[in-house]
Amino acid sequence: MGELKFIGKRVVYLAVMLFGVATLVFILTKMIPGDPVVANLSQRALNDPEIVSAYRIKHGLDQPLIVQYFYYIRDLLHFDLGTSIRTNRPVLDDLARCYPATLELALFSIVIASLFGILFGIISAIRRNSILDQIVRAISVTGVSIPAFWFALLMLYFFYYKMKIFPGPGRLSNSFSAPATVTGMYVIDSLIEGDTAKALDAVRHLILPSIVLAAFTMGLITRTTRSNLLDTLSTDYIRTAKAKGLSGMALIIHHALGNALIPVMTVIGLGLGNLLGGMVLVETIFKWPGVGQFAYESVMAADYPAIIGVALLIALNYMIINTVVDILYGIIDPRVRCN
Repeated sequence: MGELKFIGKRVVYLAVMLFGVATLVFILTKMIPGDPVVANLSQRALNDPEIVSAYRIKHGLDQPLIVQYFYYIRDLLHFDLGTSIRTNRPVLDDLARCYPATLELALFSIVIASLFGILFGIISAIRRNSILDQIVRAISVTGVSIPAFWFALLMLYFFYYKMKIFPGPGRLSNSFSAPATVTGMYVIDSLIEGDTAKALDAVRHLILPSIVLAAFTMGLITRTTRSNLLDTLSTDYIRTAKAKGLSGMALIIHHALGNALIPVMTVIGLGLGNLLGGMVLVETIFKWPGVGQFAYESVMAADYPAIIGVALLIALNYMIINTVVDILYGIIDPRVRCN
């Protein structure tokens, strides 16, 4: 009952926070400079007052802001994000089309970042102040510091253009057609089709952009894991365990790592939320049709419904991830669960 009560409270908090974010996003979006009419109509159409008036009426731009807000909240309660001014399709359909691409890339990236970040952090803490520690710390600092767009260009230049080890931009090679949409993620959909070659090709296309996106989060995870693991190894209960004869990886894994990973879970959650928001430059360089690319095109067209839809999606991602991280705290550390 306690766990259900906790989850119920979190759901209520999610609803309240989403309403607040929705209101704030609406206000900020209307403050963006530019007129969607000017951004989307040709100069010839702009010279015709009837076309301009019809366009404003069609998209509700002729109404006062307070009326637009109430219509917006009403539609939001019915899971209607409106119609995109740029594509003339429902915003929810556009997001459903581009979100799986971002989700696939984000999950692949966060797995790489988490595995190598935690591994490097453990190695760095165990071999503190050694040459290996210095190398790992240099890698983590580089990952945090290097600009993503420049790293992306370097990866494409060396591993695609020069060495031809990995394929270039896009989600699939030209020799393959897109799999039938089930989840929208090409690797899973290709496996559902039973086409292993297509699934492997999709994985190969994921590697370069995933490494680029994982670099920053991996650096943060490495530094956080190292710092917290060193603090944990200096605590009294660890010294007691050592006095009883425990040592090596058994001591790290069974006693120290659980407590050290609690702050790391927060970094991983924030990293995943950041990736799910779409990385505009990286998605553009790798021609990845995800949320970031969609958001960029929507902003350039002053597409208010699409901008609001992307902002709400990103906010919802962070809220859900934070809730999941809170629950994982209790799984990793029983003291949190008891409290």
